[in-house]
Amino acid sequence: MSPMSSERRLVVIAIDGPAAAGKSTIARRLADRLGFTYIDTGAMYRAGALWAQRQSVDSADLHRMEQLALAAVIELEPGNSRVLLNGEEVSGAIRAPEIAAAASVAAAIPGVRRALVEKQRAMSELSSVVMEGRDIGSVVFPDADIKIFLDADPEERIRRRLAETEGAPEAIAEQTRQRDERDRNRAESPLVQAPDAIYIDSTGLSPDEVEETILKLIRTKLSNGKGF
Repeated sequence: MSPMSSERRLVVIAIDGPAAAGKSTIARRLADRLGFTYIDTGAMYRAGALWAQRQSVDSADLHRMEQLALAAVIELEPGNSRVLLNGEEVSGAIRAPEIAAAASVAAAIPGVRRALVEKQRAMSELSSVVMEGRDIGSVVFPDADIKIFLDADPEERIRRRLAETEGAPEAIAEQTRQRDERDRNRAESPLVQAPDAIYIDSTGLSPDEVEETILKLIRTKLSNGKGF
């Protein structure tokens, strides 16, 4: 644990927002900058979807997907982007477009969300964390110290997804639109901006600019600049 986190109580920074808004990039950078642990909740859902695929389980199967989510041992190694599923590194395998699509379907299952939320909360008891997802500030950590809702224009988010994912542009655009629809309209923990979350539109901003904007908010709210 970093010297900063040993001198203070554990801190939770929650970053929510739609697909391809830049959450993962910014959360990882903030965690590195602050010496916090970065918890990629999306990677956890993708890991569950990957296991389901390998077990020939339909990602929409409520009962089996909940069973897998409860049984999965998912580890996110601090200081890097390695994701382990039941002891096996799956960092690359979970980034396939079909796994991302399956993870979005699985994430709408209440039992899956409850199982992974418990795993996420357990991780936060070990160190200060930066967590990103769709419902971190609204459901997983409603009492988070800092809540950010990171957004961008739909066209910008599709462009970013195209830049990081192989596939036909039309298919990627449609997948992004479908994911937005599922995330915002699912019955369990839909994507919403928490009332006390700070809205940031990253359209046209570089990662450096977004990072500095959020760091200023953190410094102001947590310590008036001391220790950061």
